[in-house]
Amino acid sequence: MKCKVLRCLILLLFICAGVHAQTADTIQVKGLIIVQGKDAKGKRIFKVYNDTAYARTQLKRNLQTRWFVLDLGYNNYIDRSDYNGAAAYALYGSPSDIYYDELNKSYTYSAAGLNTLAPRTGSSPLTPSEFKLIAGKSVNVNIWLFQQRLNIYRHKLNLIYSLGVEMNNYRFARNITYVPGYPTTIMRDTVSFSKNKLFVEYLSVPVMLNFNSNPARPSRAFKMSMGIMGGYLVKARTKQISKERGKVKKVDDFNLNKWRLSITGDVGYGPVKLYGNFALTPLHDYGLEQYPFSVGLRFNGF
Repeated sequence: MKCKVLRCLILLLFICAGVHAQTADTIQVKGLIIVQGKDAKGKRIFKVYNDTAYARTQLKRNLQTRWFVLDLGYNNYIDRSDYNGAAAYALYGSPSDIYYDELNKSYTYSAAGLNTLAPRTGSSPLTPSEFKLIAGKSVNVNIWLFQQRLNIYRHKLNLIYSLGVEMNNYRFARNITYVPGYPTTIMRDTVSFSKNKLFVEYLSVPVMLNFNSNPARPSRAFKMSMGIMGGYLVKARTKQISKERGKVKKVDDFNLNKWRLSITGDVGYGPVKLYGNFALTPLHDYGLEQYPFSVGLRFNGF
C-alpha cells in the first residue's frame, strides 16, 4: 500500500514538473530520461539518462528560466560587537539614574549602543556567549520563485538573477528574550527555554556572474557563480517554549536592519550545488555588530 502511494506521489510530481511520456516504461522530465526496467532477479529498477538533444536545444535560447529553486542550509554569524567596551560602560555608568540613562542612550555599534540594546549591570556584564547559536538547529531555507540565466558568451559565461525569499532561523543556546519597543532591548531571562529562536525573512534579489564549463552536457559540467544580493526585511518574530510560559510568539522588527547587502555564490558539478551567502551589513540596526552567513545545498527547480 505504501509503495503504491509513493508511486502516485512521484507520478503527481512528474506531472506538475512537466513530464513527457515517451513509452509505458519511459518518462522524461526536461533533460532527464527515466526508464523503468528489471534486474537479473526480476526486481523493478529505474535508470536515469541525460537527454543531450534537450541540452543542445536549450543552447539555442539565450534566456533560460528555472522555477522554484530551493536552498537548504544552516545559519551563523560573525560577531564583532564591543563586549569589553559595553562591560566598562555598564560598570562606570549610572543605570539607577533614569535621566542619566536616557541621556546616554546610543543607536550606533559603539559600546554605548550595545549597552542600549542589551543593558547589563557592571557586576554581571554582557558576554558573547549570551548570543551563541545552536548551529545544527539554526536553519536557512531560501525559495527562489524564479531564476533566469542570460547568455553572455557561448553559454559558458552567463548572468544569473533571481527573486525570492530568504528565511533565517537563529536558534539561541542561552535564555535571552527580545523585548519589543523603541528601543528594543534584549534581556537575560529567568526562565529556561526548550526552544528560543529569532526568525527573520527577507525579500531578496541576487545578481551573479556564472561560469559553466560544459553547457552541452550539464550533468558533466563544473559550474560556479559569484555576485551580490540585496534584501529587504519583510517579517521578524521570536518563538519561545518553556514549562512556565508555554509557547510565546512575538512579532516585531526588533530594531533589525531593514536592508541587507550580501556576497552570494554557488559552486557545483552536475546536479549538485553548494551555496553560500555572507552579509556585508549587520543583522541589527545598532548595538550588536553581527554579520550573518549561511551555507548549504541548492536544488535546481523546474
